[in-house]
Amino acid sequence: MFLHLGGSSGKVGMLLIRRVGLFCRSAHLSPQSLEYRPIKKVMVANRGEIAIRVFRACTELGIRTVAVYSEQDTGQMHRQKADEAYLIGRGLSPVAAYLHIPDIIKVAKENSVDAIHPGYGFLSERADFAQACADAGVRFIGPSPEVVRKMGDKVEARALAIKAGVPVVPGTDAPISSLQEAEDFAKTYDFPIIFKAAYGGGGRGMRVVRDYEELEENYQRAYSEALAAFGNGALFVEKFIEKPRHIEVQILGDKYGNVIHLYERDCSIQRRHQKVVEIAPAAQLDPHLRDRLTSDSVNLAKQVGYENAGTVEFLVDKHGKHYFIEVNSRLQVEHTVTEEITDVDLVHAQLRVCEGRSLPELGLEQDKIQINGCAIQCRVTTEDPSRGFQPDTGRIEVFPFPII
Repeated sequence: MFLHLGGSSGKVGMLLIRRVGLFCRSAHLSPQSLEYRPIKKVMVANRGEIAIRVFRACTELGIRTVAVYSEQDTGQMHRQKADEAYLIGRGLSPVAAYLHIPDIIKVAKENSVDAIHPGYGFLSERADFAQACADAGVRFIGPSPEVVRKMGDKVEARALAIKAGVPVVPGTDAPISSLQEAEDFAKTYDFPIIFKAAYGGGGRGMRVVRDYEELEENYQRAYSEALAAFGNGALFVEKFIEKPRHIEVQILGDKYGNVIHLYERDCSIQRRHQKVVEIAPAAQLDPHLRDRLTSDSVNLAKQVGYENAGTVEFLVDKHGKHYFIEVNSRLQVEHTVTEEITDVDLVHAQLRVCEGRSLPELGLEQDKIQINGCAIQCRVTTEDPSRGFQPDTGRIEVFPFPII
């Protein structure tokens, strides 16, 4: 569910993403245009809503589209929305099918795919997938494999943030290898502390510890969760920031070292470390803090040579101090609220940057990016109260829309 509050009229309505043309505004070619290689066919290595979103942008730009689908997804809408569709992962579960890199690359090569968009989830932050695309001569619509690898390793991303002068939460410089290291950290920084999976996110492998009695049990649980979810149980430890605001900054970079931000989103309302409500821009955010958040995001992106769309995430404590936590090297679910307040179509921009267009060529320069009104995204979460509010699935049969 989306709401948009217009900056001038103050009216409320369903979110309709306004798109802008991101073609070169100049009749003159710059030297950078020598690297321009048009994309004629895009595959989305994903399913559902995000696949359809990318197909829409491709169609608007005159790019042919390719869907992949598992055996269980034969009738899914994303297959019908593409110009071409091919089965992957025969005999595999749905999740395994969309993670099967050899099949995806094989379909891309056999059908003259120029570029692959990973969507979000599945392979979107896998450096080996980005590398497999490069090795096959297919462009990956996202950062380089090396940047994806660095940003996917929270410990290395933290080190890069420190190098870029971006404040970080006090924590270990490398994954811990024993419970004793966690105890030593707690003695230095005091409780509460938090265990985090070094090679994953989404709230899995994350445990808050408030005293010594809880330490061993939560260490073991966090390790087991991380191992099951990401195939690697490595953990690092941070000082836990009580009741912070969770603010994230949308960034966009090109192949020539240009990086801009598209302001911030507030995703502080969460359930089990999963975002539920996204607001852009963040309400009642001090202008000086906004400047520090956006400046730090751009500086970090330049430090690593970031290309394409991404999000830099921060915690802000009750004193207004901000701390870097991670970079999501992909498009996010909540990209739509940023599009609504800036009038920039992020998927158009992703495609054009991948083709070799520079941000200035696309009219995407920092002084031209303005906030217009605000937008809110609300996600639907399903839980079964009879089973201790465990996650659940099912058909939505009644949905009373709130009257505002």
